[in-house]
Amino acid sequence: MQAASFVPLNRLHRINCSSHLLKMASSSLLLPSISAHPISFLDSSGSLKSSASLCFKGFGTNGGIRGLKGCRNLDKSRVFMGVPQTTTVDDALFLGFKPTSAFLFPGQGAQAVGMGLEAQKVPAAAELFSKANEILGFDLLDVCISGPKEKLDSTVLSQPAIYVTSLAAVEVLRAREGGQQIIDSIDVTCGLSLGEYTALAFAGAFSFEDGLKLVKLRGQAMQEAADAAKSAMVSVIGLDSEKVQLLCEAANEEVEEAEKVQVANFLCPGNYAVSGGVKGVEVLEAKAKSFKARMTVRLAVAGAFHTSFMNPAVSRLEAALAATEIRVPRIPVISNVDALPHADPETIKEILARQVTSPVQWEATVKTLLGRGVKKSYELGPGKVIAGIFKRMDRSAEIENISA
Repeated sequence: MQAASFVPLNRLHRINCSSHLLKMASSSLLLPSISAHPISFLDSSGSLKSSASLCFKGFGTNGGIRGLKGCRNLDKSRVFMGVPQTTTVDDALFLGFKPTSAFLFPGQGAQAVGMGLEAQKVPAAAELFSKANEILGFDLLDVCISGPKEKLDSTVLSQPAIYVTSLAAVEVLRAREGGQQIIDSIDVTCGLSLGEYTALAFAGAFSFEDGLKLVKLRGQAMQEAADAAKSAMVSVIGLDSEKVQLLCEAANEEVEEAEKVQVANFLCPGNYAVSGGVKGVEVLEAKAKSFKARMTVRLAVAGAFHTSFMNPAVSRLEAALAATEIRVPRIPVISNVDALPHADPETIKEILARQVTSPVQWEATVKTLLGRGVKKSYELGPGKVIAGIFKRMDRSAEIENISA
């Protein structure tokens, strides 16, 4: 999600909706986690083995990720380790998960000049930026630290920047006293739009490198789709989701099919992002007061993310995903599309391709996490948007920010 501009901060404080929440309304969800139980898989001989009996090779320094030492605590949460797929996987494997500790990753809009600086104090985190420079072909760290803001805010750059910085935050946490124990305790993860890719990388569904390549392509494809048609996004503040749906229907009665609008991000109660044609967005803004909305905020984004306006990006994503090795995540990763965890790699690929044209179900995700009793959550990466949403939905929620 991109930053929302032209809104005085005092106005945002009066409606209890921070500018960070508005920034995130345009882009990148979360859900409960299951307790870590051994899972049985077929080995190469056809014999059943539990996950605890298998030894996986972690990514070493060449991959920018700290490797594993031995096979201890294999049933615990380990970063960047997927489950080897040797047989058909039941996509509903994680549906009964019960969350205790969650990692949450931000989406587009969380970026800020200066991010990544803290990561340079931790060798394993700094190495991720070095590896990213090789993959991307430019100095990502320099853009993160020095900007300028306009450059960092672009869809093409902000998405890989947030992905790398968020995974660097995992390494910053690991280097902290007790950090590895926290990482081992995580039994569910999710991310807001773009953050879903970060969550999948953390859960070992794909490598850091493959995830970065996908995120780079995703940003490029979304930017090109936005350039192909005039579209916009707007946050509607102060209405429940049903009222926003009715507002969209009222606006759509007055515009042509190509200009119609829809809810693109169910962010949190009282804050929903709507995407569509520029004319449709203008009509919606004009009607909002009559529906008792407190305000509308036009979002400074490239286009109508999470709607059919992003259809041109889907085929490129499908091709890239088809060529990418995706493994069964070692812990549940909650999808933005349906607020459910998926285990089957082919289903995960389909979900990721659909994500850019589907509304983000973040509110449902947070409700599920909280409703199933998650005890502690961590927001890893730039910004504090997700923490703000959690606190808005449950003031007693325990969530800690880990920046890099």
